Amino acid sequence: MKTITKAVFPVAGLGTRFLPATKAIPKEMLPIIDKPLIEYAVEEAVNAGITEIIFITSHTKRAIEDHFDQNFELEEKLIHSGKKDFVKKINRDIFKDIKFTYVRQKTQNGLGDAILHAEHLIQEEPFAIILADDLIINNPSCISQLIETYKEHQCSVIGVNEVPENEIEKYGVISIDKSISINNTFFLKDIVEKPKTNAPSNLAVVGRYVLSSKIFKYLNNLAPSVGGEVQLTDAIKLMLDDEKVVGHMYEGEHFDCGSRHGYVNAIKYLAKDMFNE
Repeated sequence: MKTITKAVFPVAGLGTRFLPATKAIPKEMLPIIDKPLIEYAVEEAVNAGITEIIFITSHTKRAIEDHFDQNFELEEKLIHSGKKDFVKKINRDIFKDIKFTYVRQKTQNGLGDAILHAEHLIQEEPFAIILADDLIINNPSCISQLIETYKEHQCSVIGVNEVPENEIEKYGVISIDKSISINNTFFLKDIVEKPKTNAPSNLAVVGRYVLSSKIFKYLNNLAPSVGGEVQLTDAIKLMLDDEKVVGHMYEGEHFDCGSRHGYVNAIKYLAKDMFNE
């Protein structure tokens, strides 16, 4: 069984729900107290054993690349100012041996198209996908839980959770084989992108995947669908005809930081622990 060492981060979106803040700042760089949202996601991947971070990015997201690069001028200034502890914060040891790779997505054409941009880097390996907008807090982390599930079932795994009926149309939703359920893991029968009516369940896909490289077979030449974009959900649906895929109901506190409501709640949640309130 191949070890999962690569994680793809689609970060090319425009972040329109946070305008005007995101006119010049990538939404992934918005701070959750004193650390940008994207760093929480990369930290989750690295702590799960990932050694290569692949950003699918755009020309407007240079700040992400700068954030994970060394800033020698700033480090020198901090050292001379007697603030050596801050150097450890901006040049973290856990990222020391991590490979960061950046691939430009010239036009935002959906999550499926973004993932397809990583095909030449993934080749024939299983890999993780992390959507930084979905901040999920737990130990072990959500992606760690999915990797363990992948090891157990030897197949692609999708992170899922129950969502309220009035929010179901915002997500990809799975249909499951109810006769087979093992430790919060379900075998998929079908998956539907953002159903307006007749959702097959209340189990929604939430921002974490561990996929076989075979997904690229289905993403190639996939026609746009919902929203006029290439949907990863549609490729997973096609893959179900040929191999098993499971959904794992992860444990953890989830915040949709792509929305203002979720973003504020994430700050409140982490601030409560940070300041012992």
